[in-house]
Amino acid sequence: MTRVLKAGRKAPVSGETRSCVVFLHGYGANGADLLGLADPLGEHLPDTLFVAPDAPEDCAGSPMGYQWFPIPWIDGSSEEESMEGMDRAVQDLNAFLDALMVDEDLLPEQVAIFGFSQGTMMALHVAPRREDPVSGVVAFSGRLLQPELLTDEVVSKMPILLVHGDQDDVVPVQSLPEAAEGLQNAGFKEVFAHIQEGTAHGIAQDGLSVSLAFLRDKCGF
Repeated sequence: MTRVLKAGRKAPVSGETRSCVVFLHGYGANGADLLGLADPLGEHLPDTLFVAPDAPEDCAGSPMGYQWFPIPWIDGSSEEESMEGMDRAVQDLNAFLDALMVDEDLLPEQVAIFGFSQGTMMALHVAPRREDPVSGVVAFSGRLLQPELLTDEVVSKMPILLVHGDQDDVVPVQSLPEAAEGLQNAGFKEVFAHIQEGTAHGIAQDGLSVSLAFLRDKCGF
């Protein structure tokens, strides 16, 4: 049985929803951590609803935050527990996206997923395996998990933007070209990349600007 994800939201500036960005936060954070990006993005995407769910589990490594799944080298969990947690979170996220589209009367191509760190890992795992492709994925500071499985499991191929700080000491910047290679090997034709120079594990202004251009030009928002 799936768990219901609580989500914060920022209504479209125009008052009319024609598209939606779903923010997926990182390990130990919460939905509100990314929902603040709705203000700078919403100025340029007036018909876009922004939604930011909290991950389904309390985070052992950050008592005030949440996690999509355990991370063994941080919280001491086993690899098996981590994989089981991720599998369950994948079901939760898919159920959340399905309900969102029904509730807001949105088609998959009107929805984009914007992930950060562990949220990016979720986005890059879930979106390609959904029956109907979302409009695109913005993937900050994360990695593509189990790229060797994607070729056989991919169902939908959408434009993907990979963004990473070159000073990231949490998830190495090398994760970006590795993700790009995995996606391209799985048949993704539109994989874009941007390196945030002088940026650690975070979202810089240049990365946000590139994301806005991607949402407008590739996702049609």
